[in-house]
Amino acid sequence: MLKLQSELEGQMAIFGEVSNCIQGLGYHLGGNWDYHKGCFDHILCNEGGETIYIRIPFFVMDGELDQYDTLIKFGTPYVIKHVVHVGLDSDESSLLNATGFSQFQQPIDTDGKIIDKNRWIHAGEVAVKALLDCLYAQKHLKSS
Repeated sequence: MLKLQSELEGQMAIFGEVSNCIQGLGYHLGGNWDYHKGCFDHILCNEGGETIYIRIPFFVMDGELDQYDTLIKFGTPYVIKHVVHVGLDSDESSLLNATGFSQFQQPIDTDGKIIDKNRWIHAGEVAVKALLDCLYAQKHLKSS
């Protein structure tokens, strides 16, 4: 995991406004959210079973995450690498994967070693800047 220094950290915004803004940038709500916290993920690279993401965590300050007007506060963005199986599984979940009942395989390594760290730090900073530009242009950030 590579933590990124960014002016996004500590900023607050309305969840629904952020969600509308980020869809065009390729971000999505990460699957491991609850009503008090979550993250926005964006794929930077996906090759041969390895995926490098920019992940932007956030915390709910007022409301619940599934509501448009929920106030969120951004945490420290970071770059992370997931490594997954390539090919067919040989365990009991193989039938589920083949029939479509299990859409995704579990990563082999959810925090894989990132090679060429400067490249991915730069790519992460560019992705965060694009998000900040979108939020500033739409005047979606609130003073904390």
